[in-house]
Amino acid sequence: MKSNSMITKAACLMLMASATTSAFAQKMNIEHKGDTTIIKVENPTKYLLLPIQEEKDEAQVLLDTGSKDDTWMDVRLAQNGSDYFVPFALGKGKTATVKILGLKKDALALSLLKLSDTFDTTNTDYYRPSYHFTPLYGWMNDPNGMVYKDGEYHLYFQYNPYGSKWGNMHWGHAVSKDLVHWEHLDPAIARDPVGHIFSGSSVVDKKNTAGFGKNAIIAIYTNNSVNHDEVQCIAYSNDNGRTFTKYEGNPVLTPFDGLKDFRDPKVFWYEKGKCWYMIVSADKETRFYKSKNLKKWTYVSAFGKGLGQQPCQYECPDFFQLPVNGDKKKMKWVMTMNINPGCWFGGSATEYFVGDFDGKNFTCPDAHDVKWLDWGKDHYATVTFSNTGDRVLGITWMSNWQYANLTPFKQNRGANGLPRELKLYEKNGKYYISEDVAPEVYALRKDTKNLADASVADAKDLKGVAANMNGAFEIEADVTPDANGIAGIEISNNKRERTMIYFDMKQGKVVMDRTESGLSDFGKQSVPHDIELAWDKQRAAEGKEPARIANSINYKNDFALATWAPLSLCEDGKKTYHVDIFVDKSSVELFVDGGRIAMTNLVFPVAPYENVKLYTQDGKAEFKNLKVHKLGL
Repeated sequence: MKSNSMITKAACLMLMASATTSAFAQKMNIEHKGDTTIIKVENPTKYLLLPIQEEKDEAQVLLDTGSKDDTWMDVRLAQNGSDYFVPFALGKGKTATVKILGLKKDALALSLLKLSDTFDTTNTDYYRPSYHFTPLYGWMNDPNGMVYKDGEYHLYFQYNPYGSKWGNMHWGHAVSKDLVHWEHLDPAIARDPVGHIFSGSSVVDKKNTAGFGKNAIIAIYTNNSVNHDEVQCIAYSNDNGRTFTKYEGNPVLTPFDGLKDFRDPKVFWYEKGKCWYMIVSADKETRFYKSKNLKKWTYVSAFGKGLGQQPCQYECPDFFQLPVNGDKKKMKWVMTMNINPGCWFGGSATEYFVGDFDGKNFTCPDAHDVKWLDWGKDHYATVTFSNTGDRVLGITWMSNWQYANLTPFKQNRGANGLPRELKLYEKNGKYYISEDVAPEVYALRKDTKNLADASVADAKDLKGVAANMNGAFEIEADVTPDANGIAGIEISNNKRERTMIYFDMKQGKVVMDRTESGLSDFGKQSVPHDIELAWDKQRAAEGKEPARIANSINYKNDFALATWAPLSLCEDGKKTYHVDIFVDKSSVELFVDGGRIAMTNLVFPVAPYENVKLYTQDGKAEFKNLKVHKLGL
């Protein structure tokens, strides 16, 4: 076949594997046939390391084993520069064949390819958090399929192992015994020839209703095909969630009206009906289905059209029960709904509805009210673990779809918020969720500085109080502002970058201002959703500025702004507020009064925050029980 191929200068690369893995030399032969690059490796190592250049278009890469399950992956291979490498598994056998479509013959990638039995995951990313969960490398967005079984919390998540931008959706996987220390495992469900493996849920099939084995873990997920059709599929695991077998009868559910946006199934056992229920986002509503065996599903009802924040598109729904004020005799059903767009400050966010469910319909008396689970701009795709008994534990993705692909990460892009415990309280006849950190988080505290109480009329600098903490610390304080004044806590570095958290009592708000927090110009290149852009045009025709600008404080761009929450969520007549602030290199999470207000925002200071300042305007403020905890795994 020489007449139809061109052997490149890199045609025969001889590499020796380490003596511990192979006694044979590896021979890598590269040739071109038409628009296809073919790489053949004799006596292959475990990985072919692919050089990535993020700004370039995607090429398609395939490990050709001759199987119907062989899947093309989209990879931004290096053209004239290289940002980092990702591992591409070569499988087992005497020869491995890798095919690449869409790669120029003179691309730099061809001279940078490496064979290796290992892949170094040592952190090289300055902004990678210290104690929040992140993938070892690559891209991560939605947590999904989270389940507790046999002493382990299983965290599955939307994962691209072939680059640090969105693509190639797999279910990544990690496990933990305490919600804090996570063990990274191989991806549990890989992208397949049908398409991406989108978000979903997992359940423990205690009664073997699906016939895959008693106590099997069943994953229910969306398969997104190349033509963007979205269908619901299942897979099962009999090895405690390490590996899954896809059900041969997939898909188990398709939209009855041909809807394109039909994804992210959440499945739960409904004891009164002795059957499984699924809720799935269907564009601008949520649909309920039920099943006896997780395979055959019957439509029940729909909820949400025209309700809550508008305009929006629903994603990643969740549905669970909570006792009101801890009273198990007074239970309410809660639907959390992640929306993109729709965030009060632009982009993506999580809202919720509280009501009753009778096995057919979910009813919510104040469904037109907008209730945010978190009041920051970087809190999305919040879902809860299944099989956790009375506890409702959630995890979120800390980013926003407006700029998620633009944040200044390289080795990995995407982090989870701290695990949170959800509770329900009643105030003035309405129901609200408090979202505080799970108590397990406090095990992160390594050292504590107890600071003197302070009565502040202007400002008090605590310079260097968080020095040598590598930008990973927690601040606790009880703050009593003047009735009509401002009282705040500023965290900063020595580069004049700062994030300010303050109570504005005249406006009745608590605010987090990140306009001067560090790198933020990428916010000028944000990519609002088409729905949001259409709404901008509509508001402009009415003489109004975009809602995300009108709702924000101190707006500079879609990243550089301040977010806020109403203090009316706290108890009436409050004079003193307990604040808990978690800082971790590139994020700040605020919790007020045990999570009655939660606010999550990314920040990108060029040097770690290490200074704290207490400040006031228009009156005095009291700061008591002030503590700074060094945090770490």
